[in-house]
Amino acid sequence: MVSRKKSNSLLKQLFSLTGNRQSQRIFLVLGVFVFIYFFLLLSVLPMGFRVEEGMPSPQTIYAPREAIDHYITSQLREEAASAVPEVYDHDDTVVEEGRDVISDFFYNVQMARAAEGEEREELISQLEDELSEELSVDISRNSLEYLSGMSLGDLSELHERVDEIFVEVMEQGVQKDEVEAAQVQISQEINPLPYSTEAKQGMERLLVSQLHPNMIYNEEVTEANREAARQEIEPVRIQENSLIVQEGERVTEHHVAQLETLGLLGPRVHISGYVGLFLILIIIFLIVGLYLFYFNRDIYDNVVYLSLLSLIVVLTLLLGLAAQFFSAFFMPLAMAGILITILFEPRLAVLFNVVLAILLGFVVDGEFVYIVVALVGGLVAIYSVSKLQQRSDLTRAGINVAVINMFSIVALFLLNQGFILEYEYLREFSIAVLSGVGNGLFSAVMAIGLLPYLESTFGLTTAITLLELGNPGRTLLRKLLMDTPGTYHHSIMVGNLAEAAAEEIDADPLLCRVGAFYHDIGKVRRPYFFVENQFTGDNPHKKISPNLSALIIRSHVKDGVEMAKKEKLPLPIIEIIQQHHGSGLISFFYRQALEKMEIRESKENREKGGTGLSEEDFRYQGPLPQTKEAAIILLADAVEAAVRSLSRPIAGRVEGMVRRIIKEKLNDGQFDEAPLTLKDLDRIGDTFVYVLSGLFHQRIEYPEKELRADLAEGGSKNGGAGK
Repeated sequence: MVSRKKSNSLLKQLFSLTGNRQSQRIFLVLGVFVFIYFFLLLSVLPMGFRVEEGMPSPQTIYAPREAIDHYITSQLREEAASAVPEVYDHDDTVVEEGRDVISDFFYNVQMARAAEGEEREELISQLEDELSEELSVDISRNSLEYLSGMSLGDLSELHERVDEIFVEVMEQGVQKDEVEAAQVQISQEINPLPYSTEAKQGMERLLVSQLHPNMIYNEEVTEANREAARQEIEPVRIQENSLIVQEGERVTEHHVAQLETLGLLGPRVHISGYVGLFLILIIIFLIVGLYLFYFNRDIYDNVVYLSLLSLIVVLTLLLGLAAQFFSAFFMPLAMAGILITILFEPRLAVLFNVVLAILLGFVVDGEFVYIVVALVGGLVAIYSVSKLQQRSDLTRAGINVAVINMFSIVALFLLNQGFILEYEYLREFSIAVLSGVGNGLFSAVMAIGLLPYLESTFGLTTAITLLELGNPGRTLLRKLLMDTPGTYHHSIMVGNLAEAAAEEIDADPLLCRVGAFYHDIGKVRRPYFFVENQFTGDNPHKKISPNLSALIIRSHVKDGVEMAKKEKLPLPIIEIIQQHHGSGLISFFYRQALEKMEIRESKENREKGGTGLSEEDFRYQGPLPQTKEAAIILLADAVEAAVRSLSRPIAGRVEGMVRRIIKEKLNDGQFDEAPLTLKDLDRIGDTFVYVLSGLFHQRIEYPEKELRADLAEGGSKNGGAGK
């Protein structure tokens, strides 16, 4: 994570000339909004092609993306639907009613046959009228008289045969448009009967009168079957980069339909498109702005940080658009995740990972698979660098993204298409997997290459820089080790304490550790004036006055700042060097000065300067610690030196010393400007006690006789083993 402190970057100086912070932020946001708006407008809503059906195409047109060919798909589905036969329901009542009419007719004929004379004539006339009025059947009187004159056996046989013919024809099923064909069949069936022409004509007319459609069209079932047939036809797809129409080729209805499906027919930019894209971007910008306002106020208030975020977004969009021409799986969203995580924080990187996936989703026309791979790869990149320990972690992050992209692409191909041993499928699959793997590696390479330039341009200090500064081979640290070994060891101990405390109170552990390595670098100028480097026992302070000693001790802060600036150390490290003593009192030499002057006045008089000895002359010049990290190092520095001076650093004495120093620094006002709470100080004290107790743990003192026996036993065992 970056150390976001006051920046002395050239960019910030440039911003200071452009007005107040609020206006700077407004202009920046408006500029980025306009850029992204027109970027998406040109990439998502390009101008279409003007073609006219029947005329030659003015240019060669290729499909910019994959889409469904609705024209061909619709034709194939309608062909499949038309091949589905109509469904009819058989109506048995038509046959039953017809047979009843036939039975009634022959019954009346038999009644007329049984009668004689006028009664018979009357029954025949009555039957003739009934047939004409009720059934609209015109059977001649001659036919009826002939039938009534037949023998009972012949009449019964005729009845049976006519009934069979009617049932046979009707059971075949008669649809509405098949009635005429059924009439012809009845005529063909009756014609061979061995009866008079009048009788056969009468029977034909009787049956035709009862010939009604008994196959009723079931529209609902038929349409359901046809719809099922339509759905069985897989959509025909227009492949990405496939040829739609060549220049000079006559434009057909199919060409027009394909261009319309792809959104390439005529101008695509409409008022609705402008407004819709504008509203989407407004929503996205509001979400990001509110998140920064509530959860990252330091970034929200800093135009330099907002500019850096904007630059990362713009670069990612431009690279994503360029990558799309090869494969949308190559869009380096993971690069933005790595940069924002290192330069800012992981949670902010997660938000921008989602935002960039949405924006690039417009570029790929909302293709689900591309958005999923981009989101997953970006999240893996963020997780991989959230606990950055060394530069090689960036390379490892790229490998992690490459691997997860590969698995994601394989999973999505299996989910959407299955596995097909066909050339086109294998070609598309291979390009997708290679693009996903290349995406991870390319994102890591771009992040590694951009980081130094972003750091220097925006005046930021990242974990990568801090890791490099913590290398013992660095010039200043090597000089510290060679010229002031005691101070070097002290700095390492302070770094361990500060790093542990920072982890407890949500400060930056890496900045604390590296800052502790450099906090006393100024002691290199006069190493032997500091007790940890006085190995010969010769103390030069005995030969000079306490005032001069205090001046020399105090000057190591100023010397350290000068050396740090000369070596171009980052600003957070320089600030820690400046603030690691705050305005603390150099109490040893102050008390020594008081003793030499044998001042007897009260404390009140001393504070008024009545003795001529000012306490301010024995205090560091500050400033007070401004950050958690500087305050932690101030405490760790004082605690390590104090505990090291204890003759018997047992647990109780160590804890007492730690608590006393924290209380003294608090009462002295050294934390007045640092963002620390009393709870933070208590947790820092607990951490110091835990770490120091481990360093100065009580050792068992072995009695001399037992020690000699153990050594002798160990020697005999080793000797035996050697044999």
